[in-house]
Amino acid sequence: MKTSKFYISTLREAPAEAVISSHKLMLRAGITRKLGNGLYTYLPLGVRSLYKLENIIREEWNETAEALEFKPTVIIPGDLWKESGRWETMGAQMLKAKNRSEQDMVVSPTAEEAFTAIARDGLDSYKQLPINLYQINTKYRDEIRPRYGVMRGREFIMADGYTMNADDESLDESYKAYEKAYFRIFKRLGLKIIPVRADSGAMGGSGSQEFMVESPIGDDTLIICPNEKCGYAANVEKAECAIDFSLNKKGERPTKTEKPIELVATPNVFSIEDMEKFFDESSKMFIKALIYRVINSALDMTGATGAENWKIVKDPSGNYYPLSYVCVLIRADLDVNEAKLAATLKASEVVLAEDEEILQYAGAPHGFVGPTTAKCPLVVDYTVIKNGEAQMHNSIAGAGKEGYHIKHVEPIRDFSAYINADLRTVKEGDKCACCGSNFYIRKGNELGHIFKLGHKYTHSMNVTFLGKNGKPQEPTMGCYGIGVDRTLASIIEANNDEKGIIWPMSVAPFQVCIVPIKYEGAMKETADKIYEQLKSLGVEVLLDDRNERPGVKFADMELIGIPLRITIGEKTLPNVEFKPRQATEAELIPVEEVAQKTKQYVQKALEQLNA
Repeated sequence: MKTSKFYISTLREAPAEAVISSHKLMLRAGITRKLGNGLYTYLPLGVRSLYKLENIIREEWNETAEALEFKPTVIIPGDLWKESGRWETMGAQMLKAKNRSEQDMVVSPTAEEAFTAIARDGLDSYKQLPINLYQINTKYRDEIRPRYGVMRGREFIMADGYTMNADDESLDESYKAYEKAYFRIFKRLGLKIIPVRADSGAMGGSGSQEFMVESPIGDDTLIICPNEKCGYAANVEKAECAIDFSLNKKGERPTKTEKPIELVATPNVFSIEDMEKFFDESSKMFIKALIYRVINSALDMTGATGAENWKIVKDPSGNYYPLSYVCVLIRADLDVNEAKLAATLKASEVVLAEDEEILQYAGAPHGFVGPTTAKCPLVVDYTVIKNGEAQMHNSIAGAGKEGYHIKHVEPIRDFSAYINADLRTVKEGDKCACCGSNFYIRKGNELGHIFKLGHKYTHSMNVTFLGKNGKPQEPTMGCYGIGVDRTLASIIEANNDEKGIIWPMSVAPFQVCIVPIKYEGAMKETADKIYEQLKSLGVEVLLDDRNERPGVKFADMELIGIPLRITIGEKTLPNVEFKPRQATEAELIPVEEVAQKTKQYVQKALEQLNA
């Protein structure tokens, strides 16, 4: 391609709203242009890289994951989402509309319902399983605060694989095949990936793994074990750590007390810091009690304290409480991990209760909430009770009465857990449960996520097949997603310098650019000759035939990030300059040799990525 026939639109400066490298460079290099808040158009240069990225995903999912591509619509009937139970629980991110027949429609934020419906309509026998399909399609989520360009836009492209399997063993095989394909994809893109254990969130299901890249502007916090032999890594929403026991101020582990609970007046003692000073004791001796408002919990709380007052919505996909409350108990030096709490309660969201709600369910304001007086179910962290055994003794807690706390609290004796779970937020320095090493923390961006969805959708959407025993059975599902736009932006985040993008050969819009100092005379003749030779060798080449100053041409090609530049100047002929994008100096190569050397350079770069 010649630049005179190609649309190149570079900018000297990025708009002020662009604050991260990929956003700035995608705008400056003419990869994307903003059309609206959270809405970006790919320009021709960007489309070339985007399609290469999509094709790498296709190749690996076709071959390694043995999947078949399908193409669902972007607009999905709302009835399918009502079947699955996510019509109400997906939240405000989902863009809903009505057609002229007043039928509810959804601008697809994800495609589990569409795949399940399509597979259901053609599924009769176990002989048809597993069904293994994928799509690369446009999605829309109405983000409250879209930012960082295509890294977190409202409209975006996702590659989604879905499997429907006869049993868990078959699902495990599909899951492992996709996992292998993920490693191959990101290797070919030149990205160093950290696979981490993750929370399934609104997707549901059991097993879940994220593929992350380290990034200072990452939305996710990664908990990583430094022991390479161990290899433990997890999103903070899912991370677990070794138990560490409650210790008093002297560093001693307290023993069980026979003393009865003692009410202590604590005027003006509100925070944990206040309690440490007042009681002259370590925060590890205090039980923190927090009232949480729970949204759309699908957990059956029949018989739980206060549950008789909560509205239950009867739904084919499963009954749920639109609004409920719990009292969370955790050791006071720790923070509640709200993602873990939501997963434990099978809820779409959990938030700290407002003052009036706290008074209603605790009988006291925040700071004095206690484990013995709460009027809602007690959800107790493992640092307080674990497997029926108290982990804290002779503790201090809120009394459930304003201005008072209680001493000599004994878990199990004085209260019991309605639900006992790991709810703590793991932090840097906590010990790995696998090997005992101290965790460290990094920020990361999620590029891919694989889930074992189980029966979440096949059950709610009534999918069955005739098993080997001749009886109807319910298939199990897996889901495998890659954020295409986010991956492209992450490649740029990881490969750039002060001059612009440095594309890996596998996704560069062009593999080579030819830049004649002036497109005239012997320079034009040589440029055209090399251009035709490279095209015949199958090299993707861009010839800069613009009537621009050499400095403008060089700056544009470096900004755009083409991996290799061949410069043709009158003073160097019959040699030309051969300069990889990341090299500091150019090499002089005879004109007769440059095409073959270029072909070899491109092949070697691709072979290293594809190895």
